[in-house]
Amino acid sequence: MSERIIRHSARRSHRTSEAGAGGPSTRTIQGQKNLQDIRQASKDGIGGSPLRPDGTLKVKGEFAYSSDLWHEDMLWGMALRSPHPRADILSVDVSEALKVPGVYAVLTHQDIPGSKYYGLEIQDQPALAIDKVRYHGEAIALVAADHPETARRAVRKIKVEYRVHTPIVTEEQCLHPEKYGYVHEPHEYKSHASGNIVHSQKLVSGLGVSDEVRAMADVIVSGDYEVGMQDQAFLGPESGLAVPAEDGGIDLYIATQWLHVDRQQMAPVLALPQEKVRLTLAGVGGAFGGREDLSMQIHACLLAQHTGKPVKIVYSRDESFFGHVHRHPAKMHYEHGATRDGKLVFADARIVLDGGAYASASPAVVGNAASLGHGPYVIPNVRMEAVALYSNNPSCGAMRGFGAVQAAFGYESQMDKLAAELGMDPVEFRQLNAVSEGDSMPTGQQIDSPAPVAELLRRVKDMPLPPPLDLDDLDIRQLPGALSNTSHGEGIVRGVGYSVGIKNVGFSEGFDDYSTARVRLEVIGGEPVAMVHTAMAEVGQGGVTVHAQIVRTELGVEHVTIHPANTEVGSAGSTSASRQTYMTGGAVKLAAEAVRQALFEKGRRRYGWTHKDLTLLGGKVVSQARGALISIVDLLGDDAIDLTREHHHRPTQPFDKETGQGFGHVQYSFCANRAVVDVDVELGLVKVVELTAVQDVGKALNPLSVIGQIQGGCTQALGLAVMEEIILKDGKVRNASFTDYLIPTILDTPPIPVEILELPDPNAPYGLRGVGEAPTVSATPSIVAAIRNATGLALNRIPVRPEHLTGTL
Repeated sequence: MSERIIRHSARRSHRTSEAGAGGPSTRTIQGQKNLQDIRQASKDGIGGSPLRPDGTLKVKGEFAYSSDLWHEDMLWGMALRSPHPRADILSVDVSEALKVPGVYAVLTHQDIPGSKYYGLEIQDQPALAIDKVRYHGEAIALVAADHPETARRAVRKIKVEYRVHTPIVTEEQCLHPEKYGYVHEPHEYKSHASGNIVHSQKLVSGLGVSDEVRAMADVIVSGDYEVGMQDQAFLGPESGLAVPAEDGGIDLYIATQWLHVDRQQMAPVLALPQEKVRLTLAGVGGAFGGREDLSMQIHACLLAQHTGKPVKIVYSRDESFFGHVHRHPAKMHYEHGATRDGKLVFADARIVLDGGAYASASPAVVGNAASLGHGPYVIPNVRMEAVALYSNNPSCGAMRGFGAVQAAFGYESQMDKLAAELGMDPVEFRQLNAVSEGDSMPTGQQIDSPAPVAELLRRVKDMPLPPPLDLDDLDIRQLPGALSNTSHGEGIVRGVGYSVGIKNVGFSEGFDDYSTARVRLEVIGGEPVAMVHTAMAEVGQGGVTVHAQIVRTELGVEHVTIHPANTEVGSAGSTSASRQTYMTGGAVKLAAEAVRQALFEKGRRRYGWTHKDLTLLGGKVVSQARGALISIVDLLGDDAIDLTREHHHRPTQPFDKETGQGFGHVQYSFCANRAVVDVDVELGLVKVVELTAVQDVGKALNPLSVIGQIQGGCTQALGLAVMEEIILKDGKVRNASFTDYLIPTILDTPPIPVEILELPDPNAPYGLRGVGEAPTVSATPSIVAAIRNATGLALNRIPVRPEHLTGTL
């Protein structure tokens, strides 16, 4: 793999006179060609790439994950789950389960001490099913026993009598509740707009889309596109340990993405004040949005409350597929018009998302799909409607890319169609219409930071292509089918495809997003030591490394410790929306700056300093004019400086319900991709040969982690493009295992050359830009475009399966 970082000066530019003609007028001041250069740059502070503190342990298999938690007298918890996606519960008989030796408790909804409902945005989900089940796998009863096998036997003895109904699983069924019924009865929990609609958002800009607007276009193309249900497929299953406390509260050790919002949802159900529900982050084995909702948190705590004993729950792999939300499947219709010279005139779209049984994050996903659903392009006239539906399919919510992924497959497919219809190069067509700083999105929000979309496309196109397949010197590992020995080079065609995507950073639409950080500076063992305490969930993104880098940079100390994340400090928000480095990193920066100023003030009071050019460097207070003044150790002595700060991003506003207008997003991120694929057209097999990415990251605080995020995002996008899908039949999951739900392995993952641009965002800490989601948004369309280029097929659905390529549907 190859990596390049292109750093630009802080000077910002407006759009160039011609799209693609030279790119942003900024100056390249540094280029780093390989990982060794990256590691040597500013070794342990901002801009360097120190090793992750948890990295070696994870590689060696010694890291403690939440599933490794243990307590001497703990019980094991397990749930009984519904075999039906839609049914009335007529009775639940737990008597036989209670007779099993070693069983301490069997609970149903009747045993819940507080509110029976919770939800991330809408409180519409029962902690345990009450009078009906709404999806295959919904939890009905809980068992606590002295051994997991004992709990499993007891679960099998719970008898539930159902009245089974035909599940509501199609768009037609969802949109006609008068004929097919309601997933949630009208006005139940005030949980939906109307009927089976969770949330909808319209967007209109310019003149909208009318017959008169269509007449302005010389070329019009349209298409219907579909995205399957993708799973986050994290390797560490849901797990945690709930321990009852002497004060009547609960201590929960849990793998999650947002400690404080978990507590906020749990406390009313447990009938406890929030201060008596204490959460500590346990080792997280991946997340990608799937841990943003509650899974087993409430269940473990209910069992611990009821038994007075610690209770551990660890999901099996198939239970994990039922126990967390997934990516929304989508059906989309797009229509675009352009002039003969390639300028976009209008875009008209409708996106329908299947939200499943409960709301989860569907309202926010709808907002993203609507506001980002026409891509990073200047389009004078736009109309959009995005809708999320309740159904009896599994619940869908947050997953990396969050509404923008589905839309990007639609609008990027349309860009290729338009380019082909106009006889234009697909990259040049995109560059011609690319947004730049100063342009406005269809929401009316002006882009007020660098948006080098045309430059990203130019760079990704200019990167060297991989060598052609050499059939005379053939290594079958390079072929579609790889080591399965299905092909020896016959019927293989190569294709190349391009795409670019846009993703928002942070929480949007008026949400008061903030993060809290506490930084303590003291002398330990004769050395200055800083401690960072936040509630940030480290789910693999490397935040713990970046926080230490920020403190080293701001306080000039080498030794930084990271306090375990828990609810003893203020909220850090969710590890999602590409926001943690921006938000919690920003809070750490503010707290460290406050500690630094307090240290300077201590020196001013003691020594009468009047210097205004003080900084901390190498463990000393340094004046730029006079050099080192005193060591931090001598200035601090036995004292400690311990300060907490909150970081709030600039305010946003909700989108207008009918027009979609409003300053809805904090920041935008952009990534461009080029995919090279080999397709065996006879067998329907695809091998992604290379997947190149170019992304503007504003400022790479840790370049090695940034590259890892981009490569990881591209790999997850590859999965959606050609293999990953939860298969449903009449609302039932048919492939709840890693045997049948396929994810990319090292054999499927191609070289992913990465080039990074650093164009600072003046509104963000250090000028950084959220990184993790943009490549997942942009990479999938490039892979499908490459397959189309190789085969000439339309391919309007993802993932692309062998039968789509061979015509054997």
